[in-house]
Amino acid sequence: MRRLIGQPPERQAPTGRNDAGSATLGAISTPARPIAYDAGLVPTLKQDHHDLVALFSEIGSCAKLDRFEDIPMLLTRFKMNFEAHLIAENVRFYNYVERALEGDSENTMLIRSFRREMNAIARGVVDFVKKYQLTGFDAGERAAFLEDYRNVGDLLAQRIQREEASLYPLYQPA
Repeated sequence: MRRLIGQPPERQAPTGRNDAGSATLGAISTPARPIAYDAGLVPTLKQDHHDLVALFSEIGSCAKLDRFEDIPMLLTRFKMNFEAHLIAENVRFYNYVERALEGDSENTMLIRSFRREMNAIARGVVDFVKKYQLTGFDAGERAAFLEDYRNVGDLLAQRIQREEASLYPLYQPA
């Protein structure tokens, strides 16, 4: 998991146990390492955006072609890819930028605002996916899906545009 998010493998710290196997007071712990700058991170996150938009478009195409039976599987795939993107963004991007811009209150507020907004969007996407894990879509569910699909799509498109224009440029080497 650590390799997936761009961190080196975790090293085992000494356990601080004595011969009897009980813990001692002198246990050694290592401080958490700060996330290092990665020149490839923003291009990777942008590629994720491209891939997520393509997958979301495929879901819309299935709906337009009346292939609603394919939608639950595609939604699950979208959710998994979306969550993987969010993990990388939270762990590698936000943590680095927040640390790098610690003294810059204006940009720190912007970053925190983006982070809070993304958490709300993520909940909405997960709710959307759960709502449409149906074995069959009747006419009402199809109409509701199309409306929800448009709303979620608009929200994601706006967010991606704002992230790439306003947030990602803040990611710079220290």
